[in-house]
Amino acid sequence: MKINKYINDYAFNEELSVRSALQQIESTNLKTLFVIDNLGHLKGVLVDGDIRRWLLNSLDHDLELPVKNILPAQCVSASINLPPTEIKELFSSKVRTIPLIDEDGLLIAVAESKDTKIKVGTKNISTEDEVFIIAEIGNNHQGNLQMAKELIDSCIDANVDCIKFQMRTMSSLYDNKGDSSDVSADLGDQYTLDLLSKFQLSDEDLFKAFDYCREKGGIPLCTPWDLESLVKLEEYGMPAYKIASADFTNYELLDAAAKTYKPLFCSTGMSTEQEIIKSSQFLKNLGSQCIFLHCNSTYPTPFKDINLSYIPHLKDITNSLVGYSGHERGINIPLAAVSLGAKVIEKHITLDKSLEGNDHKVSLTPDEFVMLVKNIRQIEESMGQKGPREISQGELLNREVLAKSLIANTEIKKGEIIERDMISVKSPGKGLQPNRIDDLVGKITHKDFKKGDLFYNSDIKTTIQKKQEYNFQRPYGIPVRYHDFKDLAAPLNLDFVEFHLSYQDLNEEPADFIDPDTNLDFSVHTPELFENDHILDLCSFDDEYRKISIDNMKRVIEHVEALRPIFRSKKLPVLIINAGGWNKDGFISSNDKKLKYEILEDSLNQIDLSGVDLGIQTMPPFPWHFGGQSFHNLFVDPEEIDAFCSKNNYKICLDISHSAMACHHYGWDLIKFTKKISSHINYLHIVDAKGSDGEGVEIGKGDVDFKLLCKTLNENNHDIPFIPEVWQGHKDQGIGFYNALNFLEKYL
Repeated sequence: MKINKYINDYAFNEELSVRSALQQIESTNLKTLFVIDNLGHLKGVLVDGDIRRWLLNSLDHDLELPVKNILPAQCVSASINLPPTEIKELFSSKVRTIPLIDEDGLLIAVAESKDTKIKVGTKNISTEDEVFIIAEIGNNHQGNLQMAKELIDSCIDANVDCIKFQMRTMSSLYDNKGDSSDVSADLGDQYTLDLLSKFQLSDEDLFKAFDYCREKGGIPLCTPWDLESLVKLEEYGMPAYKIASADFTNYELLDAAAKTYKPLFCSTGMSTEQEIIKSSQFLKNLGSQCIFLHCNSTYPTPFKDINLSYIPHLKDITNSLVGYSGHERGINIPLAAVSLGAKVIEKHITLDKSLEGNDHKVSLTPDEFVMLVKNIRQIEESMGQKGPREISQGELLNREVLAKSLIANTEIKKGEIIERDMISVKSPGKGLQPNRIDDLVGKITHKDFKKGDLFYNSDIKTTIQKKQEYNFQRPYGIPVRYHDFKDLAAPLNLDFVEFHLSYQDLNEEPADFIDPDTNLDFSVHTPELFENDHILDLCSFDDEYRKISIDNMKRVIEHVEALRPIFRSKKLPVLIINAGGWNKDGFISSNDKKLKYEILEDSLNQIDLSGVDLGIQTMPPFPWHFGGQSFHNLFVDPEEIDAFCSKNNYKICLDISHSAMACHHYGWDLIKFTKKISSHINYLHIVDAKGSDGEGVEIGKGDVDFKLLCKTLNENNHDIPFIPEVWQGHKDQGIGFYNALNFLEKYL
């Protein structure tokens, strides 16, 4: 159980509508609302099931009714002053959250049966959320408010989650009233008191520092070193507290801090295992939201004494979220702590390591802190998930090029038994992997093989239903290359084909591959890679590079003109382009994106597009280029796409896989995305996706809800042509395309 004073997500005014209640339940992912009056008095508890029952039992489904009209007659609540052990007894299989009220009935806090997630300000801390990074200023401001503000600015620039200070009321903290000139004090005490007498901020300046932190968008945090300081910080409105290692066995302070019902970050330095167990249990019995930080309280900590292996053990013995508070030099140790499960990292920051005081020499400079945060985020991204290993998209690309396949080393007639001496192992890795040879030997062929033909999974087990006719309510086609056009297109009664061009195809004569008067429409996908590793970028800031891209686009359009006489259709062919806007180093600023869109306008104005129906492809956040994974900036956001197309009257090729990955990364809704740009769509690439960079997976195997998506497309874009752009769908006589068409036929 945890007791939490952060009640904004739960509290709901009784005068607001049922519709608003449903919206809050959906937006917060909570199933419970605590309904209050205008003064904050608890009036009842409403769960999502109550609304469902009202909808089922009421003839009047007016969602604009005030929510007070549908409140259940009774609810479970408890006094904020009730011992936590008694509050805990009120939980049941049906009651998992309990509103806590004061003697006047005002909603004060919430008791939650599970403590899997802790909220500090706007940030969540859990096993699923990002590591919470605390920059500890402490007293490194040297008692100077201006220096404190400079440190806060550096913390904000480093993108930390929280900025921490320390507060001491010297007269109540020390038995000698904090007298730095006390000759009877020990040497260590005298040194500490001398530093504190010089470098403490006044209470007024400390609160000004907190205010400045909030003005800059940061979350302030503070360590109260005594009860009087805790009272002052509570009056200020601190969102959470840090308990210093020195106070982890100070039950008087722990009790008072826990009863603020705010999150506590507890350092465990200088404590024995039994002390850690007892203090953690003491806090949990009070319903406190705690995160325990592994720590060694020496300055600087020798590497041999850090014992990072204790972090998983600390998690086990406290059954809580854990973190690491470091006093060693450098950034490597916190990075290792993250890989061991630390969900909170605390490090000191300074403007100058040579300044007077214990903490400066173990602190990070602003530049080092930037590097720490950046590296932590990279490590988090690299951690992945437990479970079976899956091949990444980049690995699949390289496996195709670098691995080996089973191939026929002789002609094999349909109906023959495949024998081991008919098989060789050769690159590239586009067919069956060599470890499948025993599965292949002894199988009867269902087609003729030429020498050098690849074996595929279908040669072991045929599972695909190949049809000639598909009943779609819109034009459909498949992507082809010149060399496989006849083999892939001939078995199907297609409306069109999409030629995926390579830059080498631009030197070919289309008539060498395509019979004249072919009774099909066609579209063309512009190459993304051209000679000399040039990736098309019509919005490059490099004018020389952009000119090459413009010239390459003109070559593509000339090639399209050569294709048009071969086909009977007189319709303008759709020309799909990836317009550019990628970056190897990271996402660019909004201003730079705006400039790139303007540059793209200029580039397109230099190209004669009168003979094509241009479709600018929507893009994923992390595209795979031939040099590896990049960051894409343009034609990712539906608002930007709508603005660009509305201004310039350009059309869009909606690539479902690309945009599904963008929605996954940015937390958007794919259906809303599709509706937003629906008026600009002239072409569809329909394929599935996994996560933020799992592109082109088999339809039905990824994240896309195709039933809902196709319903939206049928309502808004019912006549727009599509292809199933399954990655490597052309292999094994187009088996991937057949799978996709079979799947989509019932929806489109």
